[in-house]
Amino acid sequence: MAPLRVGLVGLGEVAQSIHLPVLADQRDRWVIAGVYDVSPSLVSLVTSQHTKSKPFETAEALIASPDIDVVFVLSSDDTHSRFVHAAMQADKHILLEKPACLTVREIDELLALMPAYKKTLFVGYMRRYAPAYLAARDELPAYADITHVRIFDLISEGRHFLKKSQNVLYPRDIDPALLERGAKERDALIHEVVGADAPADLVRAYRGLTALSSHHISAMRGLIGEPKGVVSAHRTNGGANTSITFDYGHFACLYDAVVDDLGLFDAMIEVRSNTRRVRIIYDTPYIRSLPTRLEVTDAGPLGPVTKSFGPLYGDAFSNELEIFHRHITDSTKPLTDLADSRRDLALMAQIIERMKLTAGDA
Repeated sequence: MAPLRVGLVGLGEVAQSIHLPVLADQRDRWVIAGVYDVSPSLVSLVTSQHTKSKPFETAEALIASPDIDVVFVLSSDDTHSRFVHAAMQADKHILLEKPACLTVREIDELLALMPAYKKTLFVGYMRRYAPAYLAARDELPAYADITHVRIFDLISEGRHFLKKSQNVLYPRDIDPALLERGAKERDALIHEVVGADAPADLVRAYRGLTALSSHHISAMRGLIGEPKGVVSAHRTNGGANTSITFDYGHFACLYDAVVDDLGLFDAMIEVRSNTRRVRIIYDTPYIRSLPTRLEVTDAGPLGPVTKSFGPLYGDAFSNELEIFHRHITDSTKPLTDLADSRRDLALMAQIIERMKLTAGDA
């Protein structure tokens, strides 16, 4: 079939460093046909690099264009529900960057449109499409034998890696009034979840859950299923760090997120039984094709025996887009869809309520 015509709404850090290069690599599947951003300089940069792409004056014009088959919603989180709603009404395929939305209410409003929507909506949780993650599913202990799970997100933000490896444009020509309005809309959505009078560190904790922790919360659920609930949740370092214990009945899953300026990336999922440990190790996604690794350790008569899979250089974002394309062409349902994302947001709301109780904010 002919390459699908993609329109990108939002041309920021992730679009420049990840989506545009991957789309260009997969030129047999996609063509970058249209772009929109609130920054004129970003639009000019991208259209100069991708000469078949047409600039659009508004996101709505791009979404409505008959020359666009697939809409990539890569804009700020507070705009996601509005643009997804428009793309569903326009009957476009949609790739939606995580988090799908900031509130369960927004997700529910979009889910109400799903019965009439006949195209593919795919939420971009790329860690669930990393080669090590996919391979780990076949190596896990039997569910009844799992005794413990721990997950780490001990990382620095993307700018620490991008400024040393890529020439990403961070624009300075966005209308200040537009930025202010967007910030107010984002804050209003966040306060729907954390409460009108929530302290600043709780607001920051929720932003961290949606922006960072959503990756591993989704990956956790995809790997070991749904938790029964949240046993404990604690925030420190002004809300930048979180520690959460999920209840899985006969075992607990411990999650730690730490964001600092060291410029290091240490992300991992580990599942244990009494005789087996399965460990998925991630590097920063902002430098493409850095390997993921899978380690499987079993108890042996002479001591532990470890098998290593990798380094696996298959790019998680490339896998993600290949699988998205396959869902479109086969008319099949993605694992990471809106209903799946709703479970993440509902779990994050539980985490926030537990944090309030722990810190005495309730």
